[in-house]
Amino acid sequence: MVWQSRPKFQDRVWVNVVLLLLTIATTTDIGRAYYAGFVAGFGGTAPAMSAVSLIVHGFWYSGTVLAILGCHELGHYIACRYYDVDASLPFFLPFPFIISGTLGAFIRIREPVPQKRILFDIGIAGPIAGFLVAVPALFIGIAMSNLVRLPDPLPPGTLMFGEPLIYKIASRLLWGTLPSGYDLNLHPMAFGAWFGLLATALNLFPVSQLDGGHISYAVLGRKSSYVTLAAIGVGIALSFLARSWIVWSVLMIIMLSVIGRHHPPVFDEEIPLDRARLWLALFALVMFILCFMPVPLDFIR
Repeated sequence: MVWQSRPKFQDRVWVNVVLLLLTIATTTDIGRAYYAGFVAGFGGTAPAMSAVSLIVHGFWYSGTVLAILGCHELGHYIACRYYDVDASLPFFLPFPFIISGTLGAFIRIREPVPQKRILFDIGIAGPIAGFLVAVPALFIGIAMSNLVRLPDPLPPGTLMFGEPLIYKIASRLLWGTLPSGYDLNLHPMAFGAWFGLLATALNLFPVSQLDGGHISYAVLGRKSSYVTLAAIGVGIALSFLARSWIVWSVLMIIMLSVIGRHHPPVFDEEIPLDRARLWLALFALVMFILCFMPVPLDFIR
């Protein structure tokens, strides 16, 4: 009898397509709400708009966030194809009950990654691809935003979005120093870029099977286990600063308990990365710093 292995890169494409269509629907619905809020301004009332018009304008948000997430995952997928490491097409995760409309996207790597440099390249390709889309989208979205006076005081229950360093840079370059009592009324495209930056920062956490975990292991080897524990400690500490970190900390702890704190080994674990990849690892750290938000979300109490 002849044993024939399953062909690589074979997918039930209809599953990926259905999930993508559902995610387009959920993110566009969220985008519709963001556009209505943008037109209304802080505390204002949106003019009457048809449902079709709101849905069309909702694509400002959904198109942005899906482009960032899609390019992120395609970066991983293309790297897997380049190295002939079996992987699935991206799975998008629709979720209509949260303010992003999605839980993100992922690919499944269906065989062990043999070498450290391959693991590194696959791990870093996604964040770089998503970041290269998110940054221009952020600048365009902020440029399309407008300056409005804030209500004084802000009503209780107002949702406040954190400002990553790259957002502060874009805002300062495009709008200068904002007058006291004013803030940017963000265009939905800027919100889409914001969620893309948040997803990039979370994926770059040096934990387990996250992109940051792959990068950390490729650079540090077994010492990356200590970085994993430190990162989870940081997440738990941040939970006392912002409740929005509690969910992420719990998810990281679950990953640690299921997979363990040691990254699955590659056969050339002791061979150091070349200098070019070490520079790329430093760039990954810069991306993390630019995208990181100590308080991603908060409510006015």
